[in-house]
Amino acid sequence: AALSALTEGEVRKIILTRPAVEAGEALGYLPGDLQEKILPYLRPLYDAMEDMLGKVDVQKLIDRGEIEIAPLAYMRGRTLNYAFIVLDEAQNATTEQMFMFLTRLGMNSRAVITGDPTQIDLPKHRPSGLLEAKKALQGIEDISIVEFERKDVIRHRLVQKIVAAYETHRQKQEA
Repeated sequence: AALSALTEGEVRKIILTRPAVEAGEALGYLPGDLQEKILPYLRPLYDAMEDMLGKVDVQKLIDRGEIEIAPLAYMRGRTLNYAFIVLDEAQNATTEQMFMFLTRLGMNSRAVITGDPTQIDLPKHRPSGLLEAKKALQGIEDISIVEFERKDVIRHRLVQKIVAAYETHRQKQEA
């Protein structure tokens, strides 16, 4: 949808963002400058774009400023006009980060927020901004919430079986 909006002239740029949260391992002591430190967090966004367009075309769009990939923390203070903004891995955004992100939306812009509530990597005392936003925004005009199911997993057929096994395991633990 984002690429279509860009090619149709509905938006001027695509902005891809995600929170910089590790899945259990701290990366803060990695060597390198800021760009090198944040690349591991943003790599999945580059991979997805390159799968769709190819590495060369993605780099051209980035060089022209038509695709921007940045950590969620860099959104504060911005007004994102004429943009298609995708917040990926939103289950790892805090409530404060989610509110900050949602209030960046400017004129002629759209936002898509993706996340998996079963893969929250925030500390136990920090609620997920994705879950909070879902509760707060349910039923608001012009906001749609779409929930996918196990059958929607398209990575690999084995991943569907893994998800099902974990769901069963978790249900047994809760009983």
